[in-house]
Amino acid sequence: MPLTLFVVLLFIIALVGAYGIFIERRRLSITRHDVHSTALPEGFHGKTIVQFSDTHIGPQYSLEHLKQLILHINSLHPDIVVFTGDLFDARYKDIAKSYDPTMILAQINASLGKYAVYGNHDFGYTRKARNSGSHLSHAGFKVLINEVDRITLPNGEYITVAGLDDYVNGKPNANSTFSVRNGDGFHLLLAHEPDIADRLVRYPIDLQLSGHSHGGQVTLPWVGALIKTPLGKKYISGMYQIKKRSYDDRPYRLYVNRGIGTTRIPIRIGCVPELSVFTLWRSR
Repeated sequence: MPLTLFVVLLFIIALVGAYGIFIERRRLSITRHDVHSTALPEGFHGKTIVQFSDTHIGPQYSLEHLKQLILHINSLHPDIVVFTGDLFDARYKDIAKSYDPTMILAQINASLGKYAVYGNHDFGYTRKARNSGSHLSHAGFKVLINEVDRITLPNGEYITVAGLDDYVNGKPNANSTFSVRNGDGFHLLLAHEPDIADRLVRYPIDLQLSGHSHGGQVTLPWVGALIKTPLGKKYISGMYQIKKRSYDDRPYRLYVNRGIGTTRIPIRIGCVPELSVFTLWRSR
């Protein structure tokens, strides 16, 4: 390879790398999605859910950055806000003591409630002690660990939201979680790792919201995602239809959010941080 061409290639690589480190990982994309369902109660027609995920608060994503994110969330006037795991970057010891996001997260406004689940980084530096739940609960989030809650309107109509414990470091139990509800109504699931959707096809789930994959964090044309993580290798980013439920032909949708922060390497290329907005529509 001629020296001039080699120098040009090095310059291009350096330029792309600098863009990924200093620009793209600080951008924010707001994606909007319509979710139609015959099971949705009339009162939830037009209600919105805002999902954010994988903030990885720490040296690479500060509390000041989080403040700006919350301003964006509130500007969307969500009815429901969900966080799908990895509040802190667990690569750093005592990170939860150094960065307290409680008061910032408490400023999120959601008329019908705020919900969260644990991710693999929410178990701290040792991967044994949960370190984010108290921050989220004190900020007004209901942290679901193998639990189901009802979001109920004044007229009595409701949808359910279930949350499974993290599949890497937690103790998820789908059987006990879904045993408390039947197939009627609209069922939302929060689960950090997306690839577990294939294990859940027998349960009544209309929409699963996940994170974990960071969308690959570095995604190149014709190559795809370069950085893949366990239980985030098959479903990387965006909306998927897992199957049609045999007993009522309703779709099981999975949405994988690209997340906000980074881990391992503080870079994003072709994978802008994301807030996802879902508008619920009752199909006739």
